[in-house]
Amino acid sequence: MIAFGIFAAMIFVLMLAILELNKNTLIGFALLIALTVGFVVLFIKVLHGGKWYWKVLGWLGWLAAFAAILFLTWPPTKAVPAYEGSKPEYTDVVSLKDGDVRGVRIADGAVELYAGIPYAKPPVGDLRWREPQDPEPWDGVRDCDHFAPMCMQPTDVPIYSSLKQIIGFHDYRISLSDNYIAPVSEDGLYVNVWKPAGEAKDLPVLVYIHGGTLQTGQPWYGDYAGTGLAKRGMVVVNLGYRLGIFGYFADEALAAESEHGTTGNYGLLDQIKAIEWVKQNVAAFGGDPDNITIAGESAGSASVSAICTSPLAKGLFRRAVMESSTVASIEPPHSFRSFADALQSGAELKTRYGVQTAQELRAIDAGTLVNEAYTQHHMTVDGYALTETPYESYRKGVYNEEQQLHGYNSEESGPFIIFGHANLKNYEQKVRGFFKSYADDVLAIYAPQTDAEADAYWARIYGAIFFDYPHYCLARHAGENGIPSYEYYFSKQNGRLSAWHSGEMIYLYGNIPADSGLFDANDRQLSETMMQYVYNFAKTGDPNGDGLPVWERTDDGTRLMEFGEQIAMRDEQSLALFAVLDRMYGSEQ
Repeated sequence: MIAFGIFAAMIFVLMLAILELNKNTLIGFALLIALTVGFVVLFIKVLHGGKWYWKVLGWLGWLAAFAAILFLTWPPTKAVPAYEGSKPEYTDVVSLKDGDVRGVRIADGAVELYAGIPYAKPPVGDLRWREPQDPEPWDGVRDCDHFAPMCMQPTDVPIYSSLKQIIGFHDYRISLSDNYIAPVSEDGLYVNVWKPAGEAKDLPVLVYIHGGTLQTGQPWYGDYAGTGLAKRGMVVVNLGYRLGIFGYFADEALAAESEHGTTGNYGLLDQIKAIEWVKQNVAAFGGDPDNITIAGESAGSASVSAICTSPLAKGLFRRAVMESSTVASIEPPHSFRSFADALQSGAELKTRYGVQTAQELRAIDAGTLVNEAYTQHHMTVDGYALTETPYESYRKGVYNEEQQLHGYNSEESGPFIIFGHANLKNYEQKVRGFFKSYADDVLAIYAPQTDAEADAYWARIYGAIFFDYPHYCLARHAGENGIPSYEYYFSKQNGRLSAWHSGEMIYLYGNIPADSGLFDANDRQLSETMMQYVYNFAKTGDPNGDGLPVWERTDDGTRLMEFGEQIAMRDEQSLALFAVLDRMYGSEQ
């Protein structure tokens, strides 16, 4: 009986963990407890002295009943609340161009958050794959106390998302208040606004574009939420935009029906539309419409760098913050493709679905089309949002930003080579596979003697190709055009993501949880410093200020500000590799 008790207890704890990780409803926990008590009583009083096969059937029955509970109490889909606690504390009413709104107070009353404000009509039905339209005005006061759905994207079962949080971020909190699934929808063109509580006027404004390979993501994730910067005295706006096939499908018929002749950049057009909305409405929240900074990370940063050369965005903002991606190199390594490739991919998609027209494709359910996110998630030169590549625009001196702050992390490649590590046996093959006739030049720069060196060199090379080198190109464009440019290198280690891709965000936007044991006092101090740089930059165009280490301008990409165990300028470590990439791509810089 002791062995039975120990084994049953272990199974019960595992079942509880599955229900928690899967975000099942509280009823599921109650049913599991009742089921387990019944099974234990049955086993002790009836099955314990019976035949072995009755015992086996008892165990199997317990497991089968648990499986039924798991599916019967599956977490419901519901909107994510913007407020803390069980009841919202509402703000005063704010009057906008399209109607009145009121938000909620968060962060112990220090910040006001207005969640789920529409900046465009829902792009559904006949508006799927059309330029974003002005939102419909509304009567009365709109309660902005819940976040709008994420734009349509592939989703994982909740337990898989929880395990990714544990394994990837080493960060998971048991809670009985998050037993639901956040919704996804084509109707996702909304903004969230964070501002300091109370009266405000002429505050610097930051508009943030989330990452996620232009396939996934949402505009309220805690790492880049606007809470931290709003406490410092800024208005922060995060936005949703069309993703995957809904944002980047290209088709000649769609271009023909567009009054602007555009197709393939609907997500990019959404982002620009949202910035227009901010310029028109942010004064109502105390922001300065003539002092807007746009920011983004990963694919969001790639989007920012495209917006920096879009003719549609001229005059909408002043400054740009770009983290861990740009499309400023001659051949952007991700998030970008030629218009010919975009049209070909679109034609292949229509063939797969057996349709001839865009209207037929519009009739297909979004839940079916969403699985095409992996084939349609790149910006392109459509002749309207982008008339040429950003590289070509910068070379001609065509750009929109007055100043730029940008950079990358020391371990960008971390999440991308988890299943593709290098050793002495495969290192040369990996290098030659990418660099082809230029591989000997790279092998001369990085010649490993051990498996550990091979792995470290490949991680550096991979990160440089996809992240570091595009920032180097951006910095050189800035130098050529006289744009004040401030580049960083984030290297801080911690108990969470450290300096992996996206690891800097929680520092830069000031959202390290006060009770998190994954960060120490040094991390929190670094975050305060990085936030102050961002605040200064958004306010004046120069990140420097009293009490801060001097951040020198980066006119040629050879010097960067390191944010790590030290905060100081340092030399770019990959110039030799960048020179190879220049030759390989035929860069004129």
